Order: sequence, then C-alpha cells, then structure tokens
Amino acid sequence: MKKPTTHPTRVAAERHFSLSRRQFLRGLGACVALPVFESALRPMAQAAAVAPASGGGMALAASGAPLRMAYVYFPNGAHQNYWWPTGAGTDFILGKTMQPLAKLQGSIQVLGGLDHKNAMAGNDGAGDHARANATFLTGARARKTDSTDIAVGISVDQIAAQRVGHLTRFPSLELSCDSIRKSGRCDSGYSCAYQYNLSWSSASTPVAPESNPRLVFERLFGVGAPAERNKNFQMRQSTQKSLLDFVIDDARSLQRQLGRGDQHKLDEYLTGVREIEQRIQRTERFGPLPDPHADTPAGIPGNFGEHMDLMYDLLAMAFETDSTRVSTLLLAGDGSNRAYPQIGIPEGHHYCSHHRNDEALMEKIGQIDRYYMERFARFLQKLEEKKDVDGRTILQNSMIVYGSGNADGNRHTHENLPIILAGGGGGTLQPGRFLTLGGKPMSNLFLSMTDRMGVTGLERIGDSSGRIAGV
Repeated sequence: MKKPTTHPTRVAAERHFSLSRRQFLRGLGACVALPVFESALRPMAQAAAVAPASGGGMALAASGAPLRMAYVYFPNGAHQNYWWPTGAGTDFILGKTMQPLAKLQGSIQVLGGLDHKNAMAGNDGAGDHARANATFLTGARARKTDSTDIAVGISVDQIAAQRVGHLTRFPSLELSCDSIRKSGRCDSGYSCAYQYNLSWSSASTPVAPESNPRLVFERLFGVGAPAERNKNFQMRQSTQKSLLDFVIDDARSLQRQLGRGDQHKLDEYLTGVREIEQRIQRTERFGPLPDPHADTPAGIPGNFGEHMDLMYDLLAMAFETDSTRVSTLLLAGDGSNRAYPQIGIPEGHHYCSHHRNDEALMEKIGQIDRYYMERFARFLQKLEEKKDVDGRTILQNSMIVYGSGNADGNRHTHENLPIILAGGGGGTLQPGRFLTLGGKPMSNLFLSMTDRMGVTGLERIGDSSGRIAGV
C-alpha cells in the first residue's frame, strides 16, 4: 500500500485552523470541549479553500464544516428476508429490520453486493466469526493463530486517523459495548484479538476500544493523565457536584460573548452533557445487573440497550465538539451469544443465528436485528437534530457505516454483506437509495470514503480493486 501523501501548504493551514478555533470551558479538574459555533465558520471555510481541488477537502465539507467518519459493527449477520429492501434506486421500501429508519430513509444508502472474500474459510477452515471481525475494516486475511504472532492489516479508520488525526484532540475514538480482550484463544484457533477489535493501527497492532461509558466521559471531559482524571472525578463525587459545576463561571463568561443562535446551541449542548452524566451516575449507583443467561460485559451499565445508547451519545458528542472525526463502535464481537431477556429472548444470539430454517429461531433473529437497528436509528436521529456550523446537520456532514462481517449467520457467508451508509458526506454522497453493487470488495467503499476525508495517494486498502462511483 502506497503511503498517503500530504500537501504541506494544506497541513499548515489545517494546523493553524485547528489551534486557533479550539474552545473549551475550563475549571478545577474539568475541561469541557465546545461545539463549533457559527462564528467559526469563516476561518473554517478559508482553511478548506487552501486544499487543492483534488485533495478531498482535508476532512472538511466544502462549506468548511468538519467531515466525520464512523464504523458501527453488529454481530452474527442478519435475517436476510427481513433485512433487504424491495425496489431499487430511490424507489425502494425498507424491509422489516430497517423500519426504525423510516423517518431517515432519505439520509441512508442501503448497499447490497459488497463482499469480504478474505473472511471466507479458504485453507483456514473454521473461524468465520474471528475472520468477520478482523476483515471488516481491513479487507485483509487474518493469520490463523492464537499466539502473539497475530497479523491482519491496517484498518480504514486508522488510515484516515493517520492523515487527519492531528486536527482534533483525539486522532480517533474506539468504542465497544463488549468485553475487551487482546489475547487468548476465541474462535477455532484464532486469537481473541481478532474477535474483539475492529481497529488496527498496523498489521499486528489492534487499537483496543473502551467499553466503560464513565471512562469515555472522563476522557472527553476530564483534564490530565488517567490518574489525575480519576482523582478529579473522586473529588466531584465527594462534593456531589457535576462536572459542569466546575466550569460554570467560564460558561457564563462565554455566553455573554456569543450571538443568540450560539447561546441557544451552548445551552442545548451543556444540557446534553449533564443528561449523559446523570445517566452514567444512575447506572453506577446500582452497579452491573446480574444476567443468568450470559456473561455481563465489562463496564457499565448492565442493561445492554442503555449501554449502547450511552456509547452512541458519547460518540455523537465527540463529533459535535470536533473532539475526533474518526471513530469505531463494536456493539458486540462476532459470535456473541448474548441473551436479550429485555425483548423476551432468553436464548443466546449465536445459538439463534444457527436457526437451520427453524421459523421460531429465525423470528428471534429478526427481533434481535431490529433491537440493534432501533438503537442505531436513535443515534442517527440525534445527529440529524444537531445543527452543524454550516447550517447543515451533523448527519449531513458525516459518513457512517453500519454493518456486519457476516451476511447470513446460519451459513457463515461473507458475500452480499448487510451494509448501510448513512449521512451526506458533506454534500458528496447521494443518500436515499438502495444500490446493488454486484459483488465488489467492501474495501472499494473504504477507498471512496478516505478520498472524501482528504487521504491522497492511496492506491489500495486490503483487497480493494478500485473505487465505488456514485455512492
């Protein structure tokens, strides 16, 4: 893979732009990043204009607003009959699984005909769940080993983060709602590192995600090293104060400097921060819930739906504050056998996915798929309701892939993967369509997305054979 090139004039403009516009609310032990206000739009647009026409917009929309990219993974494939829409192009009807996206149909593209052939067995035999995870963002074949000699490939998110990560506080943000495992044997001779990580900074280095909402919150809004952030958190707990109590003076001072529209945006944002903080506090008060059907995942809360919602909300806030422009969210590692008693399904997910055409089990898979989709739809709606600096919504200035590395979980197939591309890509995507792409590598989609993020000179990702035109 050819190393992406960097235009020196553009980098200088990006760095100046990033440092000059950065705003925080500061207080004792707290540093709250702020959303981008309308007053920052002009310097953002000027910085974007520095980029050469072929440069992909240096991770900015043409209007100057930040362009964001995220990848969300759900496990074990999808109920095929419920997943796929009917119709084609702009004239399509969402299937049963995607009904929660009905109000957002004009903001998504359902992409059929994308494959990950390096997730297929080949000469490696069993281990489809590990390969599904490992290949999803790399397009590469994972070396079959349960030792330390793991190898797969650099993931698309990290390729982008290496190019645009210097523009934000965090080059990328890796999140999970599952256990964190970096070693051991998990699936038919494959290391657990493959099954519990989406993001890879090199062929042998997974970027471990964070599954605890409290730790993500403290990382986004705390000050200093982890030990210092923990100390500040304990101090706030002992005084029964919110993080916002420590920055209130700075917030009032800023409020007086803002126009009316930005004042409303600040109020709305700080209310959202406080609401997330309160939800985390409530879950911490009760501790992890016992689960007689499956292991409760590391971190909090014990209710899986609330866990997903919190991680989605933290991701939305990271995008709103431009704390990062690149993220991954692993909802559960492929092969997950989590039970869903909250929706009346005591059996494990993996067990149900091997339904062998049993109608009762197939129906339960459909219910699980829809449960995940409801959480994703809530996340997209939140992004659609947040106005960005250029008047568009954050969803319009984002590219968000939602999918699985397995297609049919019953047969462990990796062709015609269940993939949704949400958002407008800063005006460069054409949402509101159902496209059938005819058996192209999913890595081709990655190339098309990194182009838009300003990654130039990139010839290949994984098994890519070109770009996908017209998404």
